Amino acid sequence: MREPTMRISARNQLKGTIVEVTKGATTAHVRIDIGGSIVTASVTNAAVDDLGLEVGQPAYAVIKASDVMVAVD
Repeated sequence: MREPTMRISARNQLKGTIVEVTKGATTAHVRIDIGGSIVTASVTNAAVDDLGLEVGQPAYAVIKASDVMVAVD
C-alpha cells in the first residue's frame, strides 16, 4: 500500500539538508542548511526519533508565524 503524501497549510517551506542534530534533556536543536544559510528548529527528542532525523537527510524548515517583530537601537 502506498503511504499518503503529507500536505500542509504553511506556505513558508524551505527545503534543505540536515547538518546537525543535537539532543538535550528533552529538546533537540535541528540545523538545516538552506542554500548556505542555516535555519535552526527546536523540537522534542521524541520528534527527532519519530521522524528519524539524521545528518545528511533532506528536510523542510516549515515556518508559521502570526507575528513578525522589528526592533532597533
